[in-house]
Amino acid sequence: MSRFLILLGGKLVCTPRLEAQVAGARVIAADAGIKHAKSLGVTPEIWVGDFDSVSDELVAEYPAIPQNRFPQDKDSTDGELAVAEALARGATSLVLAGAFGGARADHAFLHVALAIRRAKEGLPVIITSGEQEAHPLLPGSRDFDFDDGTLFSILGFSHLSGVSVMGAKWPLDSVEVPFGTSLTLSNEVRGDLRISLAVGRALLLAHPYPAEGL
Repeated sequence: MSRFLILLGGKLVCTPRLEAQVAGARVIAADAGIKHAKSLGVTPEIWVGDFDSVSDELVAEYPAIPQNRFPQDKDSTDGELAVAEALARGATSLVLAGAFGGARADHAFLHVALAIRRAKEGLPVIITSGEQEAHPLLPGSRDFDFDDGTLFSILGFSHLSGVSVMGAKWPLDSVEVPFGTSLTLSNEVRGDLRISLAVGRALLLAHPYPAEGL
């Protein structure tokens, strides 16, 4: 098993949960995502991207990290290039850190779509900012280890059939969730959270840190 941590340029808060998720992972930095290396205490094995969001000072801070530079006029985002590099190096699971927030909402949406695509191919993916954490949901059942009181939502990317939620303030039992409705937003964990889906694709978005005050 080879877990890869992909450092992206969005917001990132270093939390004990995030540190545990990336412990022992191999690391690839995508463009400005290198800025998170110090707070996480990691050293990327390669730094990829077009480097258009990286200052000369930041480049000088990491002279020993090999770089794979691409032209700014390219067909893939820096994050997508970093994921491709991880897969080429044998990744069996991914943590996309710094995937939310930042100046480019389009990149954040792309990270979500990319995670769902890779999950459909059998690759486990976590998307995280430390404060928010997302997991692709495909047909089947999954258990999650969030603390009681953690706010979470299930965001459908298609019509969903057979949605069941156990271990939550508002449980569900094999319900239909039409695309574009808010039935599965703003729930709370109560015990051992298990989510089942019969048909469709979705995203579990949770707020594990801090759980209170949300």
